[in-house]
Amino acid sequence: MSVQAAQATDVGVEYPHAVRAAVLREAGAPMSVETIRLRAVGPGDVRVRIETTGVCHSDLSLATGKLAQPLPAVLGHEACGTVVETGSEVTDLAAGQRVILLWITPCRQCFACTNGQPHLCENGSSRAGEPYALTEDGLPVYPGLTVGSFAEQTVVPRGALVPVPDDIDAADAALLGCAVMTGVGAATHTAHVTEGSSVLVVGLGGVGLSVLQGARLAGATTIVAVDRNRDKEEPAAAAGATHFVPADDTTKKAVRGLTGGRGADFTFDCVGSSRTIRDAWGLTRRGGTTVIVGIGGTDDTVQFSPLELFHFARTLKGCVAGSVDAEADLPRFFDWVREGRLDLRGLVTGHGALADVDHALDELAAGRGVRTLLTPGEGA
Repeated sequence: MSVQAAQATDVGVEYPHAVRAAVLREAGAPMSVETIRLRAVGPGDVRVRIETTGVCHSDLSLATGKLAQPLPAVLGHEACGTVVETGSEVTDLAAGQRVILLWITPCRQCFACTNGQPHLCENGSSRAGEPYALTEDGLPVYPGLTVGSFAEQTVVPRGALVPVPDDIDAADAALLGCAVMTGVGAATHTAHVTEGSSVLVVGLGGVGLSVLQGARLAGATTIVAVDRNRDKEEPAAAAGATHFVPADDTTKKAVRGLTGGRGADFTFDCVGSSRTIRDAWGLTRRGGTTVIVGIGGTDDTVQFSPLELFHFARTLKGCVAGSVDAEADLPRFFDWVREGRLDLRGLVTGHGALADVDHALDELAAGRGVRTLLTPGEGA
């Protein structure tokens, strides 16, 4: 059952900006392209026109109700846009400047932020439960994963934006905001993949293919890609995989054959199910590291015996947003793009307008393609 919000009651809040958006009113139902009214820009806010936005598997989980989200909502969180208006306290951005939108907004004041983990900010996702717009029939609208980029425009705090250099394309910048930052960061920042190591990546969506690129950047020499869809072999090789193994009954034997019978030094689960997590764990060598990048549901549990935890001495790590501090670390990603060491165009398998969002989600659910980029200002 969807979470239905009550009528907005904030006294004195104005909603002056009419924009078109793909609105999710019921979990599991198609979205409708309709007019919403964005709230007025506050002193620390920025209004952004969305240039392009990726359709991510997290959006699918929100749309189906696998992940909780107050409704009605505008999903979308992987985006690049242009500043339209800034609040009175925002002095370092100006209209016309291009920006990447972040789905975690570090407050820079909580325990996590002040201890070097802004990607775990205690307040970073709170705005997903705060209305930022109204529907034409007066219902409060919530921004999916705090951004709401399946729309012509959105309003976010200044801390949710990273300026984009002029020589970085909008499509590349959008992908850096989620899939690439998460996947590359999982290898370089969460796992700290070492030169000459072996890496296994399970699940080759946008994030999984980005993990492959991160492993290549880190200098891994054996990079094994696993997916149920054999069509992913070519993009996996382009991203840096040295081997592709289909996800079937022969997977475990094949992976062990490629890793000296031991399993991989670093294994990444980019699916987030109990089955794939157990598979990734079992294919990690004794003393190796298993990183969980995919987002699973609360009703799907993973079991480990005390003896195996002791005996295999593996490290099990969660990964949120690639453990990246976007403000500090994205300039390095920009350099990788400039140098041709990150190939982001290979992740894009489709384009569309807001009306195409449901088709893009269906493609993700079926395991087809990688990333569809939407241009909200076209064909809305």
